[in-house]
Amino acid sequence: MSASVFEHPFLGTLLGDDEVAAHFTAASDLAAMLRFEAALAEAEAEAGVIPQAAAADIADAARTLLLAPADLAAAVARDGVVVPDFVRRLRTAVGEPHAAFVHRGSTSQDVIDTSLFTRLKAASEILLARLDALVVGFDQLAAASGDLVLAGHTRMQRARPITLAHKIAGWQDPLVRHQARFPAVAADLFRVQLGGAVGNRAELGEAADAVAAGVAVRLGLATAARATHAERDAIAAYGHWCTLIAGTLGKFGADIALMAQNEVGEVTIAGGGGSSAMPEKNNPVGAEVLVTLARFSAVLQGGLDQALVHENERSGAAWTLEWMILPQLVVAAGAATRTALALLGALRFPAPT
Repeated sequence: MSASVFEHPFLGTLLGDDEVAAHFTAASDLAAMLRFEAALAEAEAEAGVIPQAAAADIADAARTLLLAPADLAAAVARDGVVVPDFVRRLRTAVGEPHAAFVHRGSTSQDVIDTSLFTRLKAASEILLARLDALVVGFDQLAAASGDLVLAGHTRMQRARPITLAHKIAGWQDPLVRHQARFPAVAADLFRVQLGGAVGNRAELGEAADAVAAGVAVRLGLATAARATHAERDAIAAYGHWCTLIAGTLGKFGADIALMAQNEVGEVTIAGGGGSSAMPEKNNPVGAEVLVTLARFSAVLQGGLDQALVHENERSGAAWTLEWMILPQLVVAAGAATRTALALLGALRFPAPT
């Protein structure tokens, strides 16, 4: 039994998304942190902060070091973050005479945040590809069945007739808007995090901006004029983008569940869910899951907004709250897009008359 439904051995197949969740494993986090340390060393050597030989040794060690997440557990329980023990182990792997150059001018939040941003960027590519597929799928459905006349409903009461194309537009157009919103969300978030002890890059001196730019290029991130250790609006905005995706697809699920009611009969769902007591039933499982994920995401977003309140230059409490909430929001958006694509392919509408 797992405390998270996303990791549950059978509920995870209903509510989770293995492809998106793969970017939030401990192994993927450690791999991204090692890439950060290699990029930092190479950028610092390029800027003259550390010797080229030191950068080569650090990069080699970062690319070959094998870390077992369980081996770091006791230190995290003590330190509250993984980075002190992570850096100690990397320094041991580098060895003398260059161990002291590992992590030069950086701090724990630089490593953890930059790891997160690179992994969020990769997860976003999955979400964006699925949004593309959903938009295309809705176009295809409108072309095939858009002329079908349905009963419109307002406030759960029968209203004037509409076409299926009108209904589809209400499902599709918000997804197009979410696609359009993403570049601004990404521009604010997918930037290198490098600030040092208190976020002002003081430890790197005049080379600070050059080092940050070098790290950004190597990791495929944008540059940033300064660190944003305690400014978390970009995180909240990304969570809101995920919540909007889940919410839009929740509306799609709610509509399909209503349209598939036996007494309405506007759509059937191929391969729907069975019942233990009534084998003749075809439960709208995918549609219901979309509603659940939408509501779950809305609850999580409220918690993520609490993490906007970082005390002074860094908050252990608010930062840790992000770790608890943000991955679930992203996986929920992934599960919603995955489920919506499967549901869209299973819809069967009568031929227009």
